Amino acid sequence: MKSTFLYIATALLLSACNSISLKPGTMEKGSVVYTDRGGYTMRRSIKDELERRGYTVLVGTVKNTKSSADVSQEYSVVPKNARYYVKVAERSEKFRPIWCVFNGVWWWNYNVSVTDQNTGIELMTWRARGCADSSMRLLRRTMDKLETDSTK
Repeated sequence: MKSTFLYIATALLLSACNSISLKPGTMEKGSVVYTDRGGYTMRRSIKDELERRGYTVLVGTVKNTKSSADVSQEYSVVPKNARYYVKVAERSEKFRPIWCVFNGVWWWNYNVSVTDQNTGIELMTWRARGCADSSMRLLRRTMDKLETDSTK
């Protein structure tokens, strides 16, 4: 009885770690994707995965709008040829060797949004936290669903 409750509680805790909403088959492979520069591990991993899949990944030119000793405001210029915009908001990764011992030892907490610049439609939103390796496996499975199948 106690072990059944423990399994159910663990499953509920783990299932609440990811929330993904997506429009399957809406992202064309080989397109130009814009994303912000820098970032922690998830942003870098998404850039690498997109390049591995054949997308051209661009980071926009940064323009300063106002700069003083106290305040520096800047914005990114999204290139006109960028079909998709990938926005990643994340916290710094945490070293969790016990929780993530067989799953990459790093704990990520992030939000991802993919929008189609031509239509203005958000193709995917993903709010998650999890171990590095499982987050990357989920990213690959999600990208498989998001991409159009050119063999049809």
